[in-house]
Amino acid sequence: MPSPRLAVRAVILHDNRLLLVNAYPGKQSDLWCAPGGGVERGASLPENLVREVHEETGLTVSVGAPCLVNEFHDPDRGFHQVEVFFRCWITQGTLSADWPDPEGVVHSRHLFSREEVANIRLRPGSLPDIAWSDGLGYDPLERIWS
Repeated sequence: MPSPRLAVRAVILHDNRLLLVNAYPGKQSDLWCAPGGGVERGASLPENLVREVHEETGLTVSVGAPCLVNEFHDPDRGFHQVEVFFRCWITQGTLSADWPDPEGVVHSRHLFSREEVANIRLRPGSLPDIAWSDGLGYDPLERIWS
């Protein structure tokens, strides 16, 4: 059984709106998540996060403290991922609908108000509560869904 995959994600509030991305190639799903991705060896978690956010959004961010740990798995495929979410702030760039994700995974990015977030599918479900508070959260292991 492979080790759990480690990923980092950015909790970015800009003008009181939460930045989310849709990371399903070919628009296969309406599920939104925080920008970020897998950790590469030899770089710190914040360095990985700065790289991932730029790849997916074209934005440069500064990385603050961790605010959420989330984990999910697909026991049928032997997949298990642990995600560490960090509070981040945009330091450079402007969000653009036509930013080309070099991995070809993220096809949409959007700043959602708290009211809008209540009407979309997003993962993890605790993300809005964490984003609009100063708290620290943990989502226990759950089965992945798309």
